[in-house]
Amino acid sequence: MTSTPNPRITIVGYGSQGRAHALNLRDSGFEVTVGLRPGGPTELKARADGFAVQPPADAVRDAQIVAVLTPDMVQPQLYGEVIEPNIAQGACLLFAHGFNVHYQQIAPRADLDVVLVAPKGPGALVRREYEIGRGVPAVYAVHQDSSGNAGQLALAYCAGIGGARQNAIKTTFKEETETDLFGEQAVLCGGATKLVQAGWETLVEAGYQPEVAYYECLHELKLIVDLFYEGGVTRMHEFISETAQYGALTRGNYVVDDNTRAQMRKVLAEIQDGTFARQWIAEYAAGNANYKALKQADLDHPIEQVGQRLRANMKWLSASPQPAPAAEPAEAAA
Repeated sequence: MTSTPNPRITIVGYGSQGRAHALNLRDSGFEVTVGLRPGGPTELKARADGFAVQPPADAVRDAQIVAVLTPDMVQPQLYGEVIEPNIAQGACLLFAHGFNVHYQQIAPRADLDVVLVAPKGPGALVRREYEIGRGVPAVYAVHQDSSGNAGQLALAYCAGIGGARQNAIKTTFKEETETDLFGEQAVLCGGATKLVQAGWETLVEAGYQPEVAYYECLHELKLIVDLFYEGGVTRMHEFISETAQYGALTRGNYVVDDNTRAQMRKVLAEIQDGTFARQWIAEYAAGNANYKALKQADLDHPIEQVGQRLRANMKWLSASPQPAPAAEPAEAAA
């Protein structure tokens, strides 16, 4: 398929990332169509935002880039049943996460360009940063370059959503997938959640007020993360007290020690050898019973009840923009 400076783009899915990508691309001058299941919960939202909405099978036919922004677990069926039979010869298939290609759940047609553009932030932030003239950093990769122009298409898309404003970094599907999963599991979501819960439990078990423990172990975490975000560990040291610095430098290794690092290496090994992917794919296929039980246990943790009471008095929180869900399962039936 012949490329153009602003190729026609179809966004399949309209959750957090899908909506942000579609709006940013349109504002950047691209012709954007949204592919959604007729009557689905996001169809009205996309139409209200002014987009042409078509069933995915129709939406992908004339597109030069098809961005698949539905949840990971529904993408293989969506590709096999809807996208592959209808996507144009020589078009570009784009993902925001390499999971299904890397773990061979999707084997794209040989004539297609296959690329990845992954913003390093949630959709609400991708949109907000674009609107104020900045952009969320992004990585991009080329898995299949049938046209000889796949890299340029990925960069054009990346620029269209604002990612190229922050020096987009070239990666591979393997590197993006494995580092993304590791970050989520060991640090950002799994590691941080368990660290907060364990810290809170330790203080409460020692007889301290649950409310005070909440402030110390969860609420104030945002202050430190914001400093990390703005200027790394260096900025944190600039803004915390010498007492806090000394305690951190001499006691941090009590918590994150050689055993912690060994467990992190185990997490990474299970990502690299496909163990995690196989477990998650099997869990989803079986109906997600274990996943749902584990998630409910997190939601039922006592720190959540304490937090709800305390946050009810933090009036500024209700005035803050609330991020959209990362993915809306209803989009899966596109």
